[in-house]
Amino acid sequence: SILAGAIGLASAVIDNVPLVAATMGMYTKVMMPVNCMFWQLVAFCAGTGGSCLIIGSAAGVAFMGMEKVDFGWYAKRISLYALLGYLGGMGAYFALRSVFVFV
Repeated sequence: SILAGAIGLASAVIDNVPLVAATMGMYTKVMMPVNCMFWQLVAFCAGTGGSCLIIGSAAGVAFMGMEKVDFGWYAKRISLYALLGYLGGMGAYFALRSVFVFV
């Protein structure tokens, strides 16, 4: 879970597709079966972690262009909330995981 969280934060700087592809290459299906908790968390983290910085998502880059927002403005006003949402989502995942049994 720490690795999945780190992958999510790295996706704020590195594109998430090659990042997840590299992660997939690190493990065999025996080590990390398809749809296990780790892959679910990697999917969540890589998909949402990019929003911690405006340059980490295509939507953020489009927002910069359309609304003429710069990196500093986003970092000062939005990044903390995006990080809190990211960490809250991870917390919610673990809470749901402890209550419900997923396949």
